[in-house]
Amino acid sequence: MSVDLAVGTRVVVRRVRADDEARFVALAKESAAFHRPWVVLPTSPELFAAYLARFDQVAAVGMVICLRDGGDLVGTVNINGIVRGCYQRGMIGYAAFLPHAGRGYVAEGVGLAVGYAFEELGLHRVEADIQPGNSASVRLVQRLGFRREGFSPAFIKIGGVWRDHERWARTADHVY
Repeated sequence: MSVDLAVGTRVVVRRVRADDEARFVALAKESAAFHRPWVVLPTSPELFAAYLARFDQVAAVGMVICLRDGGDLVGTVNINGIVRGCYQRGMIGYAAFLPHAGRGYVAEGVGLAVGYAFEELGLHRVEADIQPGNSASVRLVQRLGFRREGFSPAFIKIGGVWRDHERWARTADHVY
């Protein structure tokens, strides 16, 4: 059993764990077309094991967003590339699972994860890289107080293609 990292009105955020594999992989398969081209999630036990291995709780924290009622997985949120020292920053990534997309669950969960990053991990800055055209993701980070800071061509390789990204960020001490 895993301890919840953050509890919201409708969702909880907890660390992703090995016993999430079957449901996570099934939802990732069901949601693959919905995610394309924004994100690629693990759709096999082998890919899930590699995904899980990335989260060392130092440089990367992997979480799932679950319904408070029933506990079903509604999405995933990760804080990757955590840098300490004078930076105290991390990169947030997230995705909704069908059939739960479009109901605000992931927005609530990402908000909880950002709070966790600031309050529990002690980060000063959380960044989000978003592909142009992903208007749902832009609206999500805007609602959470992120601001657009720039544009990076051919920034991140997703699905074998180097993709442009807008750079968004929020700091712990800044009210937007």
